[in-house]
Amino acid sequence: QVQLVESGGGTVQPGGSLTLSCQVSEYVSRIYTLGWYRQTPGKERELVAHVDDKGNVKYGDFVKGRFNISKDLTKLTVDLQMSGLEIEDTAVYYCNEYKPWRQYWGRGTQVTVSS
Repeated sequence: QVQLVESGGGTVQPGGSLTLSCQVSEYVSRIYTLGWYRQTPGKERELVAHVDDKGNVKYGDFVKGRFNISKDLTKLTVDLQMSGLEIEDTAVYYCNEYKPWRQYWGRGTQVTVSS
């Protein structure tokens, strides 16, 4: 059973930085795309960033060079380094693993950007 456990959320001031980490319980050979999504109340979950098994990376349009996603298959982690955080980045951030036949989600970690 695939499990994804997020850590690193918290409260930060506008302009600050935060790094989220996701521990993946999965066989390395079965990992396809790993990524991060976010959701705020009343809105659909949206892509923040993902990296596929070939190393191709995609970011949400709102990222604008502020975030960096990286994976470490020796540690089975996928991290999201966020800088230049804005109040609008406040959300619950979810780790995601996508396979062609199904996808998995972590429970989420809260990121709050507030002065």
